[in-house]
Amino acid sequence: MEGNPPIMRRSALAAIAAIGSASLLVAGCSKADDNKNDETTKSAGANAATKDVVNASTKKGGTVTYEYSDVPDSFDPGNTYYAYMYNLSRLYARPLMTFQPGAGEKGNTLVPDLAASAGVPSDGGKTWTYKLRTGLKYQDGTAITSKDVKYAVERSNFARDVLSLGPNYFQQFLVGGDKYKGPYKDKSGKGLSSIETPDDTTVVFHLKTAFQEFDYLVASPQTAPVPQAKDNGVDYVKNIVSSGSYKFESYADGKQAVLVRNENWDAKSDPLRKQYPDKIVVNLKVAAETIDKDVLAGKAIDLGGGGVQAATQAQLLTSADKKANTDNTYGGRLVYMAINTKVKPFNNVACRKAVQFAIDKVSVQTAEGGPIRGDIASTVLPPDIPGYAKSDVYASTDSKGDAAKAKDQLKACGKSTISTNISARSDRPQEIDAATAIIASLKKAGINATLKQYPSGKYFTDYAGVPKFTEKQNIGLIMMQWGADWPSGYGFLQQILNGSAIGDSGNTNLSQYDNKDVNALLEKAIGTQDNAARNGLYTEIDKKTMDDAVLVPLTYFKVLLARPQYATNLVSTAAFSGQYDYLNIGTTKK
Repeated sequence: MEGNPPIMRRSALAAIAAIGSASLLVAGCSKADDNKNDETTKSAGANAATKDVVNASTKKGGTVTYEYSDVPDSFDPGNTYYAYMYNLSRLYARPLMTFQPGAGEKGNTLVPDLAASAGVPSDGGKTWTYKLRTGLKYQDGTAITSKDVKYAVERSNFARDVLSLGPNYFQQFLVGGDKYKGPYKDKSGKGLSSIETPDDTTVVFHLKTAFQEFDYLVASPQTAPVPQAKDNGVDYVKNIVSSGSYKFESYADGKQAVLVRNENWDAKSDPLRKQYPDKIVVNLKVAAETIDKDVLAGKAIDLGGGGVQAATQAQLLTSADKKANTDNTYGGRLVYMAINTKVKPFNNVACRKAVQFAIDKVSVQTAEGGPIRGDIASTVLPPDIPGYAKSDVYASTDSKGDAAKAKDQLKACGKSTISTNISARSDRPQEIDAATAIIASLKKAGINATLKQYPSGKYFTDYAGVPKFTEKQNIGLIMMQWGADWPSGYGFLQQILNGSAIGDSGNTNLSQYDNKDVNALLEKAIGTQDNAARNGLYTEIDKKTMDDAVLVPLTYFKVLLARPQYATNLVSTAAFSGQYDYLNIGTTKK
């Protein structure tokens, strides 16, 4: 998912778990005094939230405020692909499975959410059955049924002309998925036959091929139930029906969302959520520098979870006291630049290799904020994703680029110079700075690139994620950041490398890479039961992709988060790219 999504992608947990015990809340972390108001928290030390829950508390009340520099792709759980929205959406949308609240790698553990237990596979992993918990209700008190889960998957994966922003795994793998046109065009009302609901608490998925990681797939918000009678397509975002612990009190498109406690949420049916704050406010289009100031003042949490800006970073790292209130960790993400294989001359592998050799990755790393924001990358898979193997196909001295080798590759593809455009997100200063550094590197090798900036909220729907747009605008190079949809090689690679993932809009295979060998290896991998063998296939896919030079790995992303002083139950989780888990964050401030 895009890290900032996926999804997303983009972009792509935490809090207190009742699945763990109360001991998780108090061990190794600072403790909020539940009897005092407006208390600032004592520092737990640098990186404390990557190891355990910081400022654990069961205190209820107050308002938790999130701020974001642009607008998300969508609050609709079936139409989003950003990691931070996957994270936030769990407050109001319960998928079949989710990730256990926990610090660091502990957060990668799958646990049942809407489902009573993990999926039961049969037919060699081609059929998966889930039973729902008892007592599940929507915000209006009506019962949640398996038919609502079936409908949610159908609307999010098969109505791509209406809801195009999320991944389309279900469409790719369910029997008949290539023919079903979605619920808005389905006149029979029967839906997709490969999703069965034999009773109100059972949902069965029939796949075309074995899918050994299917529990990870149903952990996406696309399986959060949606009542068909309340759905109005893309406008459902204006009246989302909550199945979680919070519901929408108000929603102003592009400005603000306000959530309050869902009175029909029942803790007996939900061992994960705690419903601590009275209200949750999400403010949009807040300047990045303002967000930093508000976070340091304890007024807000950075929703995007991408970390502080460069100027703020310098302040934090030069003060021992301020650094003690930060968390720096890998986010399971890769910062990279996609090379668009459909934009000439990058349909020629030699021209793509010229770009690979030309880039000074140290200058890119510096532009992003230095080593604390990421290690220099040379593979598709980051080091914290299974299948990673150290390699550097386009090595240069000190990773500063090799203009001579780049010019040799230009000659090999029949060019002496290239003129192209490079896209980046206008509300991400570090991404713009990185693109600017890349432009300077490429110029030394005779590759002239012009920067084109687009807002992140529409980056995939209107610009970089629309193949016809990129081809028409001569956008041969596309800035990107990607986090695993789930912590495996497949969860990382499928949506950015498989030809079947290429879409007309909301596309995340930005290179438009469609290699039959890579496609076949991905399918083989997901059907392989043995973990070691499966991970070996992911390594092979990485190598083939780098040999084809379709994307330039820039840095293995690391995030530097500032901990808001009033926030309770803070924990940085690998499941959501190192972000704080938004599920049970509370506040000591009334």
